[in-house]
Parts: sequence; C-alpha cells; structure tokens
Amino acid sequence: MGMRSVLRVLVACLAAACAPNAANMTSPGADAPWRPTGNEDRVWSIQSEAAPPPADAPRDFRVPPNPALAVLPQTPDVDTDRVYRLPELIDLAQRNNPATRVAWLRAREAALAVGMVEATFLPVITANVIGGRQTISTPLPVPIGTQRYFDTTVDGVSPSIALQWLLFDFGRRAAVAEAARHGAVAANILFNGEHQKLIFDVTRAYYAYGASVARARIARDTLRNSTAIRAATEARLSRGLATSVEVAQARQQVAQSELRRVQADGQERDAYQALIVALGVNPLLRLRIDEGGHRRLPDAPDTPLDPMVRLALARRPDVLVSYQAVQAGQAGVTAARAEFLPQVFVAGALASGQSNFSVGGLPTIGQQATGSGVLFGATVPLYDSGLRAARLRQAEAQAAAARNNLERTQNAAVGEIVAASNALRTALESHRAASALAAAASTTYAAALAAYNNGVGTVTAATAADSGLLDARQAEAEAHAASLIGAANLAFVVGALTSREVAP
Repeated sequence: MGMRSVLRVLVACLAAACAPNAANMTSPGADAPWRPTGNEDRVWSIQSEAAPPPADAPRDFRVPPNPALAVLPQTPDVDTDRVYRLPELIDLAQRNNPATRVAWLRAREAALAVGMVEATFLPVITANVIGGRQTISTPLPVPIGTQRYFDTTVDGVSPSIALQWLLFDFGRRAAVAEAARHGAVAANILFNGEHQKLIFDVTRAYYAYGASVARARIARDTLRNSTAIRAATEARLSRGLATSVEVAQARQQVAQSELRRVQADGQERDAYQALIVALGVNPLLRLRIDEGGHRRLPDAPDTPLDPMVRLALARRPDVLVSYQAVQAGQAGVTAARAEFLPQVFVAGALASGQSNFSVGGLPTIGQQATGSGVLFGATVPLYDSGLRAARLRQAEAQAAAARNNLERTQNAAVGEIVAASNALRTALESHRAASALAAAASTTYAAALAAYNNGVGTVTAATAADSGLLDARQAEAEAHAASLIGAANLAFVVGALTSREVAP
C-alpha cells in the first residue's frame, strides 16, 4: 500500500470518528429536549454538568443557564435622588439608550466603507518570501564502499516586492465610491433620525405616564367621594331616614371606586415601566419623575398644511435617506456599465534569489540573482456568460426600486403629517369639551350630595353623579395628555423634534 493510500484511509477514519460525535450535539428526536453533552465547551459556558433525568421523568425543555449573562446593564450617571423632568429624561436617554449607539456605530461603519473604496485608487504593494529545501536520495546501481545512495540537496530563498495599480477603469471605482459616500450620508442622517425618534418616544411615554398619574389621583379622589356618600347613607340609616337598599347602593359604589383605583394604580405602574423602557436604562431602576402636572396645552397649528408638508419633506430623515438611496442606485448603474469597458493597469516587481545545490561529499554550489521589471497592460472583457449584463439589469432594478421607494416615502410622510395635524386638532377640541363636562359634572356631584344630605335627593342620583364626575375628569386628563402627545407627534412627523429644548 502506497503513502497516498495510507493517507486516504487515515482521513476516512478521522471523518468517520468525527461525524457521529457532531451528530450527538443535538437532541435524539424531535420530541426530546436538547441537553449539553460536553461537546459544546467552546461555545457554551456551563458551570457544572447536570445529571441526566430519570427515564420516566416528564420532558423538560428548559435551557441550561449561562451565569455570565446574569448581569443587568448599569447606568452609572443616573441619580436616583434627583427629580427628573422631561428635558433631563431626554438627555438621559440620549446618553444611555443602546439604539443611538448602534446607529452611531453603523454610521462609522458606512464612513469606513467609503475609505475602503477610496483605497482602491492607490497601488497595492506586497512583500513576498518564498523559501524551500528539497533532498533526493537515489539508489546506486553498484555500492561504493558503504555508500548505497546518491544524495542531492537544493535549498534557496527568493524575497520580492510586487506592485499592482489599476490606473483607469472608465469611472467604475469612482461610481462605487460615490455610492459609498451616499450610503455614509444616509447612515449619518439615520443617526440623527434615531435621536429624533428617541426624543419622541421619551416624550410620548412621559406624557402617557403623566396621564396615568392623573387618572390614579382622580380615582383616589373618587374613592373619597364614594366613601362620603356611604358615610352619609349610613348616617341617615342610623336615624331611620334611609333604607338598606340605599346603603347597599352606596357600598357598591365604594367597591366600584376601589376597583377603578386599583386598575388606575396598575396602569400607572405600567406607564412608568414603559417610560423606563423608552429611556433604555436598567428596567429595575426607580426614578423620581416630575410628571409635569397641568402643563399648558399648545395652540392649534396655524401654519397652512401645504407649506408645512413642503418643509417637512425637505428635512425628514426618512425622505432624505430615500433620496440618498436613489443617488446611490444611480451610481451603481454607472459602475455596472463601466464593467463592459477596458481597465488599464501597471505592475512591477523587484526580486532577488539565493539558492544552494549540494551533492553528498562534494562542495556546495551557491548562486544569487536579482531582477526587476515594470509592466503596463489593459484587460478587455469579451465574454462572461451574461454575468455583467445581469449585474447591470440588477443595478437598474435597484435604482428603479429606490426611486419608487422615495415616492412612497414622500406619500407616507404627507399622510402622517395630515393625520398628526388632524389628531392634534381633535385632541385640543376634545380637551375643551372634556373640561366643560368635568366642570358640569363637579357641580352636579356637589348638588346631588348636598341634596341627599338634606333629605331631598336620592342615593341613586348621588352615586350616578359620582361615576359621572370620575368619567369626566378622566376624560379631561386623557384629552390633556393626548393633546401634548399630539403636539409632539406633529413636531416629530414634520422633522422639527430635534432636541430636548423643542419638546412640547
């Protein structure tokens, strides 16, 4: 058996030994849980290998824990004793939210791509070293003394420096560089746009949290009102002026108010957690937040819709990014067309070599040589089975898709602006109506409670007035928050929500 046959058998044995071992890394069947077998040491960190479960144990698809991941993200610049207002929360989010850092790293990646493309305009210089040694033993037909083989040895080293430089390619590299620059500009626009979105998300979550705080406060006030009605009913019952049915109605109203208070408190906790998530900080942090109280509402937009739309289309990040994609697509078409044209290049080399030749028992023969040269040439693509034509059609399709996407983005932006303007106007009108309703409901409740205390009203009217006051005040709080969120949304969709100072 020759050396090649031995190598083939050895490789086959190694492959046969490795394949079943790799197959054991998965579960034995589709209905059986996967468990580490010890072959995952390089990709799975396990503190201790758990004992296999008994054969009759129920199937448990838990994943072995990785203690290295049981570390919560830290937010070192958060002061838990400070009371945060909206501008400070926005600043906190911009410093700590991972989304902004991801967008920044993508912008840097796009900028580095421009540098890599521009590097193709410069020559490539490489240093190479080739060395080796070869010994050949040839049996002698007739042994000479104890010498039965004729040994020859050749060794040498050949270092060289080579240069390659593409001089002219009819603008292909320039077009690729232009497309990369458009991509870098788009990445930077997206970075700023990510900050605008973060400002809006924090603003929206902040006002939603403020509304939830107001609803919880209103629910507690309503519970006190219901308790007052119950106390009045029980007092009248003790004097024989009320019935047990009226007392039951009053107690039912207290229970209903308690339920709505519990629900309002739960909504407040959910809104707080949503705000923390929007900030991008540790979700377990407990921050002290000034919800703003009864913040003054903005006025209805007085700018005509058409100028607002035109201004927004000129500065919205998504529209600007779509336009950069159109420009990059056109540059891609130019680069694809240039592939049909010749390329002119220059190449050069500077090399030296040293070799030795020795025969057993004879003096060594050495030789040194150097050489250099410069070559100019051109390559002309003649036939590639339609590959370049397919690339050109692909680039043209991508450019056409980018143009259509720009038009779609513009239409979507106009729709968002119109919808945001209408939503803000509706929210402001709803707040005015809800404020009037709350004032009337407050008067009704006070009158119904006074009438009942004086014996000229009914507990049914008092509890109905109590429920009506709760609904009216909560509608007023929700309309107030909706107006603030609507103003922030309008500023965001027109591209004006660009810093914490302009947040409404």
